[in-house]
Amino acid sequence: MEPSQCVLGGFGTVQAVSEEIQDLAQKVKPQVESKLNCKLGIFHAISYRSQVVSGMNYTLKVVVGRGDDYIHMNVHQPLACSGDPAKLTGVQAGKKLFDDI
Repeated sequence: MEPSQCVLGGFGTVQAVSEEIQDLAQKVKPQVESKLNCKLGIFHAISYRSQVVSGMNYTLKVVVGRGDDYIHMNVHQPLACSGDPAKLTGVQAGKKLFDDI
């Protein structure tokens, strides 16, 4: 991640999703399905913001259905040295393509 994308203490600008971020989204998909109490066939992150903390916080916009069905999800990625996995910290359903993350 380029330094211009990270703002210490605050969220950076909205970015296009990289393969790394898509992988992160897929890792927490079971947590999202559990929180929403449904299976999501379509699950593709399209944009995100990040925040440098003790690790990284991410807010992702994810398409979860046909048409205009999106969620916003918050994920905490601990520092690699901790050995802890990424954790879903929040999810908002009923979002649309042009809703700000």
